[in-house]
Amino acid sequence: MMTIILENVPKRLRGELTRWLLEPYPNIFIGHVSARVRDYLWEKCKKECKNGGVIQAWSTNTEQHFALRMEGNTKRSIVNMEGLQLVFIPENTVPTHYTNRNKKS
Repeated sequence: MMTIILENVPKRLRGELTRWLLEPYPNIFIGHVSARVRDYLWEKCKKECKNGGVIQAWSTNTEQHFALRMEGNTKRSIVNMEGLQLVFIPENTVPTHYTNRNKKS
């Protein structure tokens, strides 16, 4: 299983991905493809994302049973901690509804 999430990319890239994957929600693509096709789609997304961003996740035999990679301007980044991939959200991009939960009144 593989998932690709796009942010602010040209429409033609979305059209290209629909040849290989399903788009159950705008800019989210899901499918089951070979490693060769997965890497081909990744290179295609990297080349055409322009000022946008792309996130790709796929099933693999790691401790987490999946792997992630990101390219371009995404609102998050991947941090590798002792072999585990974690998602880091920079403080300036955290939505206010997340930060308000931690404030004591």
